[in-house]
Amino acid sequence: MKVKKAVFPVAGLGTRFIPATKAMAKEMLPVVDKPIIQYAVEEAFAAGIEQIIFVTGRGKKALEDHFDRCFEIEASLESKGKTDLLKQIQELVPRTGTIVYTRQHQPLGLGHAIWCARDIVGDEPFAVLLADDMIQTKGKPVLSEMVEKFDRFRASIAAVMEVEKDQTDKYGILDAGPLEDNVVRIKDMIEKPSPEEAPSNLAIVGRYILTPKIWDYLGKKEKGAGGEIQLTDAMKGLLREQPIFGYKFQGERFDCGDKAGFQMANLAFALERPDMRDKLLSFIKGIVNTC
Repeated sequence: MKVKKAVFPVAGLGTRFIPATKAMAKEMLPVVDKPIIQYAVEEAFAAGIEQIIFVTGRGKKALEDHFDRCFEIEASLESKGKTDLLKQIQELVPRTGTIVYTRQHQPLGLGHAIWCARDIVGDEPFAVLLADDMIQTKGKPVLSEMVEKFDRFRASIAAVMEVEKDQTDKYGILDAGPLEDNVVRIKDMIEKPSPEEAPSNLAIVGRYILTPKIWDYLGKKEKGAGGEIQLTDAMKGLLREQPIFGYKFQGERFDCGDKAGFQMANLAFALERPDMRDKLLSFIKGIVNTC
């Protein structure tokens, strides 16, 4: 069965970006000239995903409006002959029925947020994308590569990367062995272990493809690290029944849930733009020379 659905947990409050997120969803913060969430949605559609499932909370109306028609703006752009801008905002709106919304009424953790989409996903494999994790690649987007791996292995797979040893308490950390180039077979995983307890420095980041068997473990709603229902714990249970693989992607990951990571993402993606690159490089060199 093909991976046709993707779950986007976007119910978080974005408290690390207050006051910017006091009245605006953190997923709508712009990286260059597109909101964070748009990059992730584009990655999903590029990987062949046919239905986007947003798990939202209060205060996410701007996100919903972003992927809807805005006739006032469209009429204004059309009357002024700004056809390029008009085309851009019209292309934001997917076909009817392509995007579905459901609510997470309590902030009980990532595992619970994904579980909230169970009735929409149903009994089929699905992707999970955490929009805060922006990944810049030179070739195919990460989820496209993962879908190809899933088609081969027919088992759950997570994007993984090496992190600094003193950062393991921020991630789900793996005990894994090499399987083939860029793929590891996961033996065990621990959510946010201290550096002393971590079995490695190989961490899961925000891209997953999961088999529907995961619902059995998410449905137990067992609380783990931080008193929350953790996806890592459910995957740990799934390991007892099914193999899970890790895909070591090629690219640069930016944590846009962190202020410094967000600024680095803006800079990295802006430098990809020919219309901005030279001006930014000149500015950066000037700053560096004065430090």
